[in-house]
Amino acid sequence: MTHTVDRNKSEITDSPVAKFIFADTRMAWVWLILRVYLAYTWLSAGYEKFSGKGWVDGGAALKGFWSGAIATTPKPVITFDWYRAFIQFMLDTQSYVWFAKLVTFGEILIGVALLVGAFTGIAAFAGGFMNWNFMMAGSTSVNPVFFALSVLLILAWRTAGYWGLDRYLLPLLGTPWRPGFTVRSKTPATSASVAE
Repeated sequence: MTHTVDRNKSEITDSPVAKFIFADTRMAWVWLILRVYLAYTWLSAGYEKFSGKGWVDGGAALKGFWSGAIATTPKPVITFDWYRAFIQFMLDTQSYVWFAKLVTFGEILIGVALLVGAFTGIAAFAGGFMNWNFMMAGSTSVNPVFFALSVLLILAWRTAGYWGLDRYLLPLLGTPWRPGFTVRSKTPATSASVAE
């Protein structure tokens, strides 16, 4: 038996193991557990900021965090100079006033989206991006673990929300490369029907 290789084909398919882990609906229960866990952490963090002081009432807590992050003695908290300059710019322009609200409501929105399984891949990306920014600002804490879990949810975006709203949203809306039921165009009219 000979095996021929199509040299013009540029697609590399997923391995059966990766396909099973990240795209098979039989693994949806695993992603449900992970998704609900991350949802709980984001909702808890967002609610704590919303009900506490210094976040939605002026941003003093975020100002304090940023001020500590740009400190350079005894050693810099932020490793990258460009990121330190960015945080310094945000402080200088008093962006903490509105950015604290963005962080608070962003965390709540990410938590709700993950909890109900709506746009799970996008919500996981937003959560991972927030974790990355917290790490860049010198706050390690649980952020590396949550960032890794977010990456796993992003990889499993097709089935991570299967036990949630994505089960209905993805077929309905589709993806940029494959439109869903509501976006698909109808068959074009023939020239005979246009002439009538």
